[in-house]
Amino acid sequence: MAKLNARDRLLRAMHHQRPDYVPCCFMSFTALRRRCQENLYELVKAERAMGLDSFLFIPTLPRPQRPEHPELRGLPVRFHPAVGMKEWREYVPGQHATLHKEYSTPAGKLETSVRVSDDWPHGDHIPFVDDYQVPRALKPLFTGEAGELEALRFLLTPPHPDDVAQYKAEAERAHVFAREQGVLLAGGWGVGVDMADWFCGFENLMLLEHDRPALVEELLELIHVWNQQRMAVVLSGKVDLFIYRAWYEGCDFLTPRFYHETILPRLKSDAALAHEHGALFGYICSSGVMPLVDDYLEAGIDVLIGIDPIQGTHTDLGSFKKKTSGRICLWGGVSGAVTVEMGEAEDVRAAVRKAIETLGPEGFILSPVDNITVDAPRTWRNLEVFIDEWQRRRVLR
Repeated sequence: MAKLNARDRLLRAMHHQRPDYVPCCFMSFTALRRRCQENLYELVKAERAMGLDSFLFIPTLPRPQRPEHPELRGLPVRFHPAVGMKEWREYVPGQHATLHKEYSTPAGKLETSVRVSDDWPHGDHIPFVDDYQVPRALKPLFTGEAGELEALRFLLTPPHPDDVAQYKAEAERAHVFAREQGVLLAGGWGVGVDMADWFCGFENLMLLEHDRPALVEELLELIHVWNQQRMAVVLSGKVDLFIYRAWYEGCDFLTPRFYHETILPRLKSDAALAHEHGALFGYICSSGVMPLVDDYLEAGIDVLIGIDPIQGTHTDLGSFKKKTSGRICLWGGVSGAVTVEMGEAEDVRAAVRKAIETLGPEGFILSPVDNITVDAPRTWRNLEVFIDEWQRRRVLR
């Protein structure tokens, strides 16, 4: 077979066709992205220089330009023009300070507060949604009190026309760049339960699922409608792959029954929307996924991103491959945080070998899961080993 470019190699893997060799594409590479000053176009060039099969993600709005949603990549999140915000810091003698934020909407107020820990990264600001605020929240934004759902509607508005125009202009530039570099073009992120967890906190959402399922249904439907409005814009850019983030949609946080009855119908709708626009549908979930594989198959997911054999609870690589073979492409196979960032060279080699032998050859993309974040000498030495072992083992036999 003639040598393929990175885009064609990845697409063949996603379509369960035989590529020239098993692709290696890092699902996220924060350590290198920071060295590229958060410029995703430069990140692609740097990954290609390392020999990796890269992809370009759009919109490329970097984290510093997403102060209200640093953990949610994609289009800007904007509120209704009638929404007002007020933030203030409260000092409690002998304790950590507390930050407060109030949103005033035509339907009433929403309030949240967080305890400021030593590692709080946002200064005197509380983002609208963020991982850091969930474990530090003294009061989550959404508790289920009367009027909160109607107020929240004013914070989940459709994409602004200016943002749509800017995205379409970037999509044109991105297509030119992707063709020149021979890389896949991906867009996103879609979001569902992850957004609800940011609003409610994990424990509070789990309690609401049990005690007030109808309210959670309304909340998830509100998020779903908002998400599809954003999806439609991103998909208009003719991306190859639409990516939906679902790190908190596994059975570490949800019951299989709740997932099947409440999450699956909306997930099917999201996957269908991607397919209507000619894009594949990728779903990021790296733990608590084994009980949900049948639902993934029913939903129409094309690529399951984040197969972690160490940190993913009850993840068995062989069982995954057996159940999804020919139907869902698997992306991952090696723990980034444990094996690559903390392991020894032979640990890395053994993990790469096992991943390729178990999950390959067709329908598999090798990657550390979820991310490489630690910019340290051990990490870079292990990455050299990772890539070397992949290059030794990647040729299909």
